[in-house]
Amino acid sequence: SAAAKQAFDLEQEPAALRDRYGRNRYGQSYLMARRLIENGVRMVLVNDIVGTANDRWDNHGGTFGPMRKSLPETDNALASLLDDLHQRGLLDSTLVVWMGEMGRGPKAPHGDHWPQCYSILMAGGGVQGGAVYGASDKHAAYPAENACTPGDIVATIYATMGIPRHSTASDFKGRPIYLYNGEPIQAIL
Repeated sequence: SAAAKQAFDLEQEPAALRDRYGRNRYGQSYLMARRLIENGVRMVLVNDIVGTANDRWDNHGGTFGPMRKSLPETDNALASLLDDLHQRGLLDSTLVVWMGEMGRGPKAPHGDHWPQCYSILMAGGGVQGGAVYGASDKHAAYPAENACTPGDIVATIYATMGIPRHSTASDFKGRPIYLYNGEPIQAIL
């Protein structure tokens, strides 16, 4: 449609705003996410990886090299997105979640998957600004305070969306499947 084509046209954005997000694949992807949200798209995913090599975040054995490039680009793009959504009055109604599926081992250079402890960011959409929940041990290896599960993270996201705790969907045989099995993290809502 004409409206969809217009939403995907980054040339309609001022050059200074495009620069602020970053003139790279990631900065422009985050700007595209804002444009889609502004045009009524209810779920937007920015897949922050490079092709099939996945060397941006899934960097086994070579953590520091890729991070020197990835972190500043992502920090700039994410901060610009949050600021832009706030300035346009969209942040209160938009939940931004920045996360991976796991962390990396606590001793450098350790590139192996480490699901025991990692960080995520949630902003807007019913989450308290500036709230910090949980803490790791001194090695960032294991939770030391307020551990939560992936199910708790999903439950928190669904709670911000107003999806009731015991909501179900049906499988192909019509049997009910609960949408989530964790508990919302009330301390950040």
